[in-house]
Amino acid sequence: MRLSIASSARLAVAAAAVLSTAVVGSAAALGSTPGHVSSASDPGTLIVHPVADHIRAGFMAPVPFSDAQCEATFQIDCFVPDQVEAAYNLPALYNRGITGRGRTIVVVDAFGSPTIADDLLQFDQSQGLGIGTPSLRIVKVGNVPAFDSGNADMIGWANETTLDVEYSHAGAPAAKIVLVEVAKEDLQHLALGVRYAVQHKLGDVISLSWGEPEQALGRKLVSSDSSIFSQAARSHITIVASSGDSGVSGQENNGGYYRYPVASWPATSPFVTAVGGTKLNLNASGVRNGLDAAWNDTYSRPVNDFFFGSDGPNPLATGGGKSAYYGRPSYQNGVRSITGGQRGIPDISMSASCSVAVNVFETFTGGQGGWTASCGTSESAPMFAAIVALADQEAGHSLGLINPALYALAASHAPGIVRAASGNNTVSFSGGTVHGYSVRHGYNLVTGLGTVNGKYFVPELARAA
Repeated sequence: MRLSIASSARLAVAAAAVLSTAVVGSAAALGSTPGHVSSASDPGTLIVHPVADHIRAGFMAPVPFSDAQCEATFQIDCFVPDQVEAAYNLPALYNRGITGRGRTIVVVDAFGSPTIADDLLQFDQSQGLGIGTPSLRIVKVGNVPAFDSGNADMIGWANETTLDVEYSHAGAPAAKIVLVEVAKEDLQHLALGVRYAVQHKLGDVISLSWGEPEQALGRKLVSSDSSIFSQAARSHITIVASSGDSGVSGQENNGGYYRYPVASWPATSPFVTAVGGTKLNLNASGVRNGLDAAWNDTYSRPVNDFFFGSDGPNPLATGGGKSAYYGRPSYQNGVRSITGGQRGIPDISMSASCSVAVNVFETFTGGQGGWTASCGTSESAPMFAAIVALADQEAGHSLGLINPALYALAASHAPGIVRAASGNNTVSFSGGTVHGYSVRHGYNLVTGLGTVNGKYFVPELARAA
């Protein structure tokens, strides 16, 4: 049953009861020694972009956008959590008690959001998720600055944090969530947040919705900061990361776009599960109406107008491609005809399309706040993290590195992995087009192995991993 929207005051009281905050010291005090980028600028301050930062609607509503409202006003669809849950057949798991109970999802973001506890509770109650009061703990790594509503970077990361936390909760409504906030939006601090989460075993699965093209970082950084991901695997912690929102291209350090295929780190790490994006194919009731396609809104005028205020094209598509620095891991030997000798991403995909955006609630912009539409692989990564949390509960323990199990399940034609039907991640922008890859039967560098049917996938993954 969907509940009415509660008052902000009542939500604040309830949120205070479930929120705990810990400050764990400065980067120097924690003894981190992440790698640095070879660059003329200070490598420790290389800015990292949350991949959903630029694809959030500026329009807000007092109630969740309906499909009809979005279609009539913006010519896009907007889905609420129960439609997304139904799309992945998750209620079949909830009905037998697999809700993520006893498991913990960790989200690592810069700055965080000052209203995330209230917003999560509002999101939960208004959507009728109904598994009890959500559990959120905030850990501040370093001297996280106070939120500045006039700081565009902080606004972007607050958007990111809200999407990450709310859709982790939407998929696994009884799982605990730990939000790790770091003090700066550079790789040194973000990697430090991951390191802290792994070394202190804050959770079973860690969701990362940020990254940069490998070429923007350099081989030295990519290599040196990867040790924490292998440590996570040894500690039986799963790490999932967004494959990127610029298709086969990505942002250069100067703000432009690469004119040749690149892939995004940390998704390219062999110890990370890279999550790409699809476009859900649902009917008006939220029921699947055929196979999903790859997410690519580069040439969609309604989407470009809604999110960018222009006709486009803008590079808006699921990231995917071959790593420039990592060789092919053994679990991808069966798809070597696609990846060659390199690590290929993504591994799996979930909903990310901006033409079927999801509803997110926030109040950090002031006043009563409201509902906005968000999209991108910042949506797909926390959703898949939630799926992993469900499988952790099913198994009775954390699963750690799941990639070998994913490829083994696909090779055995397990019903829980569902192929994508079509699409590509070719993108265009002012001054050029970067030709990407196309969806094909089996593994591909657009949607990976495909997407999931949670009813079957969760128990299959729990057994295989």
